[in-house]
Amino acid sequence: METFKKVAIIGTGTMGPGMGAVLERAGSKTLLYDISAEALEKAAVGVDMARGVLDRLAAPSVEGGSIEFSTSLEAAVSDADLVIEAIPEKIDLKHTVFSQIIAAAPESAVLASNTSGIPITKIAAPLPDSAERIIGMHWSNPPHLIPLIEIVPGDQTSPEITDRLVEFVKSFGYSPVIEGEVPGFVENRILYAILRECLELVERGIISHADMDTCVKWGIGYKLAVIGPLELIDMAGLDIYENVGSYLNRDLSTASEVSSFITERTKNGRLGLKSLGGIYDYTAEEVAAKGAERAGKLIAVRKALVGDS
Repeated sequence: METFKKVAIIGTGTMGPGMGAVLERAGSKTLLYDISAEALEKAAVGVDMARGVLDRLAAPSVEGGSIEFSTSLEAAVSDADLVIEAIPEKIDLKHTVFSQIIAAAPESAVLASNTSGIPITKIAAPLPDSAERIIGMHWSNPPHLIPLIEIVPGDQTSPEITDRLVEFVKSFGYSPVIEGEVPGFVENRILYAILRECLELVERGIISHADMDTCVKWGIGYKLAVIGPLELIDMAGLDIYENVGSYLNRDLSTASEVSSFITERTKNGRLGLKSLGGIYDYTAEEVAAKGAERAGKLIAVRKALVGDS
């Protein structure tokens, strides 16, 4: 199995701490970089939380793993085998940071981006001398709980780099899926298609937002955790899908703009958990409790699905 003994994660934010905890557990010496000591203090708290979740999952642990923190990008990447960029989704910023990484990292280092949808070919465009080792490595949030990673080569990514990263992901028990470049990548495209239809039905008054959540969690959500969508078609029958799709597809939402159900709320500063109100209202205590509750449920689901492919 492929291993990367030294990994640098550039940008902590939401994903970095969980990614770091997973890679530490996989035996990699992992260095988390961010621009300020304050950001790294928050990251350290996130790492400890992720470690606790991995303990509850009884995730396998390989000796030799560790986590360090740094506000020096050069020091973070200077001897890295794998660099994972996890900064905000601004392509100009990514170009700048990748240029800095390339200047300081070994020429043999694999350069991955945790972008959730910017084409890898566009990220690599101004960096032709290093384009063959630049690749997408999109983790799902929370990364220490969801064992899926989208591997997305760019037009110039070396097949060898793709193969190495796939083998590395497998080595720590996660499932890699190899995808061609498409805006949003596959997971987010499916998610946003579902969200678009959900929001339209709520906005039209067909169903309340609370009942929609119940419907999806106990309807398709419950099934899709065990049966993939194409397996589901086989189970139901392709003839059934063809018959229903022949009339239903024409009635599904094709909206290209974001639903006013969302935009009206964002204009009023209702952003969700972060503002203690979005579609639902929350107290600070509820936000903290929901985080722990969701983690517990995801742990239970993942344990139940172990061995499923």
